Amino acid sequence: MSSAEYILTLSCPDRPGVVAAVSGLLARHGCNIIESQQFGDREAQRFFMRVQFAAPLPEDELRAAFAALAPEFGMEIKLRDVARKPRVLIMVSKFDHCLNDLLYRVRAKALDIEIVAVASNHPDLRPLTQSYGIDYHHLPVTPETKPRQEAEVLALVEHYQVELVVLARYMQVLSEDLCEKLAGRAINIHHSFLPSFKGARPYHQAHDRGVKLIGATAHYVTSNLDEGPIIEQEVARVNHSHSPADLVAIGRDVECVALARAVKWHAEQRVLLDGHRTVIFPR
Repeated sequence: MSSAEYILTLSCPDRPGVVAAVSGLLARHGCNIIESQQFGDREAQRFFMRVQFAAPLPEDELRAAFAALAPEFGMEIKLRDVARKPRVLIMVSKFDHCLNDLLYRVRAKALDIEIVAVASNHPDLRPLTQSYGIDYHHLPVTPETKPRQEAEVLALVEHYQVELVVLARYMQVLSEDLCEKLAGRAINIHHSFLPSFKGARPYHQAHDRGVKLIGATAHYVTSNLDEGPIIEQEVARVNHSHSPADLVAIGRDVECVALARAVKWHAEQRVLLDGHRTVIFPR
């Protein structure tokens, strides 16, 4: 049987023997470790590990082997075949820069995901989306229709078997119920360097304060607005000569970079949740 590559991520209480147990299991099954990273959070007493390896046995046998090991160490385990691209739903409003950037990165093979559909509360970005041969769903929303609209979003997630929802400047606040149903599998890009300048018109707030750095924050979506676990942040240096419009223009590029990195790292299982924080295992 030819080898397939897999990514294993795990978290568990920090104790001796975890690395030895995982590597020993892989060795006994003839697996070859390609990349391995680990981190012990001393404050939380949690251990985190990511291993990419080649295996000569079927995925179901691998899953059974790790399922048998997990109880001994209290492991929470995820296993994914590298050849299977994560299925992604992108949600947008009228700003197109993040959507356009993600679509291009996928086409250029710089981002190994499958964008299965785009959903928006406006029709504006249908031509851009369909030019890539991707389904576009216009889901208008008002305060009165929000529960029905979010039910349609969940229907899309189920229909397309979506594994990750990306809010690429989707200018609507998700309900607590939807946030809970998408916990750990929805990423938002916030057009500010959190936790500063939250809410509306952050670049104008930054301009009023005379900042020298502006930024963007990619984070997991939670019911606490813009306070989800941070995955990536990017900054750009500015000065007194930049107008608010200049900051917005610079910010667009920063947002694209931060969001693309976050999506890439999530797709490659390089992001592990550690309470309100994240552990990142970048390449």
